[in-house]
Amino acid sequence: MRARDEARAARRAREFQAFVAGAGGRLLHTATLLTAEAPDDNPRARRLLTLALAHTYACWDRLRGDDPYDRARQYLATRFARSAWHRHGGPRPTGALALLTPQERLILVLRLYEGVGEEQVAALLGLPQERVHALCDRATATLLHPPRPPAANPAAAGAAARTATP
Repeated sequence: MRARDEARAARRAREFQAFVAGAGGRLLHTATLLTAEAPDDNPRARRLLTLALAHTYACWDRLRGDDPYDRARQYLATRFARSAWHRHGGPRPTGALALLTPQERLILVLRLYEGVGEEQVAALLGLPQERVHALCDRATATLLHPPRPPAANPAAAGAAARTATP
């Protein structure tokens, strides 16, 4: 009996290692997009990925034909949603996706990068499908036409320059 359990554990470990080798990079990229961190400096994304992979490994034997990538992505998304929507303060995201709210980022990444259907995203997040569609459209519009920074006031700049010179 013990030999059988050890063989099963070894097989499980090999299967999971193969899964991580194949899907880990894409899942890390997804997590990096969600957290809007730089690809070379992404501690929050790595922590999020570690939690998703640990959860996937814990339920590996219960997958029974389910796609482990879908399970890991689902956990990644729900964990991000819970942590990001309830976070106050903390590091500000950088990059193009930083213009979006965490909810918009999550929906945009799931819809456009991961190719998940509106219906599935709506079910995953507990939102109406119309809301998911509207948020995805708004996020896409924000990325295509980012808000302009406020124009510098020439009169204020001139006054500041006059007071700075002796």
